[in-house]
Amino acid sequence: MQDLTNHIQQLAKRYAADTVATRQHLHQHPELSFQEYETSDYVFQKLREFGLEPERVTETGVVVLVKGRNPDKATTALRADLDALPILETNEVAYKSRNEGVMHACGHDVHTSSLLTTARILQDLREEFEGTVKLIFQPGEEKFPGGASLMIKEGVLENPSPQSIMGQHVFPFLPAGKVGFRSGMYMASADEIYITVKGKGGHGGLPEQLVDPVLISAHLLVALQQIVSRRANPKIPSVLSFGKVIANGATNVIPGEVKIEGTFRTMDEAWRAEAKQKIKKLAEGLCESMGGSCEINIMDGYPFLKNDPELVARARTAAEAYLGAENVVELDMWMAAEDFAYYSQQTDACFYRLGTRNEERGITSGVHTPTFNIDEDALEVGSGLMAWLAIKELQALAN
Repeated sequence: MQDLTNHIQQLAKRYAADTVATRQHLHQHPELSFQEYETSDYVFQKLREFGLEPERVTETGVVVLVKGRNPDKATTALRADLDALPILETNEVAYKSRNEGVMHACGHDVHTSSLLTTARILQDLREEFEGTVKLIFQPGEEKFPGGASLMIKEGVLENPSPQSIMGQHVFPFLPAGKVGFRSGMYMASADEIYITVKGKGGHGGLPEQLVDPVLISAHLLVALQQIVSRRANPKIPSVLSFGKVIANGATNVIPGEVKIEGTFRTMDEAWRAEAKQKIKKLAEGLCESMGGSCEINIMDGYPFLKNDPELVARARTAAEAYLGAENVVELDMWMAAEDFAYYSQQTDACFYRLGTRNEERGITSGVHTPTFNIDEDALEVGSGLMAWLAIKELQALAN
């Protein structure tokens, strides 16, 4: 088995320059969620160059099977995402985004380039493992309803059905060369909240004649925080945040309505449903008590992401064997959301983190920022590790 470890590491190193080139190409040509047409075509062509036979699932999703000996013996899956974010990149690098206002600021270019090289490694080694690895390149992770949910509806987890699935995501808080795992509940559900507070607008100098929706909104934003601070079980992680408030008036003009947008996140389905009802009831009651009204729409977003304990234990042990125990760390619970959660609701799942930070080179920015970048040495780690994890998982499933 040590020979196989070394072989994978050698292949990851041999292909490292190509992996970097692929990542930089993808970074230069980012596409928004469900618009990843050129990205999808690029992935499709690369897979064919490796001697594989990819297929389309949804307009821009791609799936391919890498079959080892006895391909029906066991099946595991690996997933990467294709889409970018509506962010104007401010990095001054040779591979800076050429699509102004669109940027791979969440590392999906890293995920895709790594998984492409993983496909290449597995194809090279297909006579050295038994079973099948299903590689999923999905669209639309960043946008509701999530490309994972659409691909599942189109049968991506069928024919063959993987007995487990793993996903890798960049982590700018962890140095390149390290990876992180967490068993059990890892990432939160994410519901979107849209509130329109209605009143009676008019001249700012005559507030007694009006019903001020700006004032109502200010009270509402404060009052809603009690849903988390006073109503929630402190043992259940919960976050209620509002990031967008539009009161389109002026210094002397009170508008007739205010629009508010936010998110509610938690790790418990019963509390998730209860909290949304409490948010709605409080908002409607408070607005009415102040003479106004509100329309509130809470859209169900991604479910929580739960990592299967047994799969995580196997993957972590395998990662320690591949990278060394000192390069594998325990992750904290994370209140961000991920549509990989849909896969975790269907089969045993492991979503882990790839370190991309390099403080000496000033690579420290978080995801979803205009200065996000990675230490590209992480690509060799990520591509080789995924191949190793897939082969080790197939061995475990076959036994």
